Amino acid sequence: MGGLASTRLRAADELPLLAVDDPVAKAVKYVEDAKKVKEAEGNTCANCSLYNGKDGSVQGPCQIIKGKAVKAAGWCNAWAPQM
Repeated sequence: MGGLASTRLRAADELPLLAVDDPVAKAVKYVEDAKKVKEAEGNTCANCSLYNGKDGSVQGPCQIIKGKAVKAAGWCNAWAPQM
């Protein structure tokens, strides 16, 4: 893989991690560990259609959280099923 796609993947890996006390995180009730939230019901960022992290990654970008990465094991109330 090379070119623009490679650059985008590198940029995604370098995104700062979203802090749970960030106003955006609070607005969507983001948590870093979905197992600690009953509302998640087994759903995580990794199995959300808005998550753009690589398969098996610990964290990655999210379509609603611009400029920051979220934990793959995390969850927020914007979770949407993958189609």
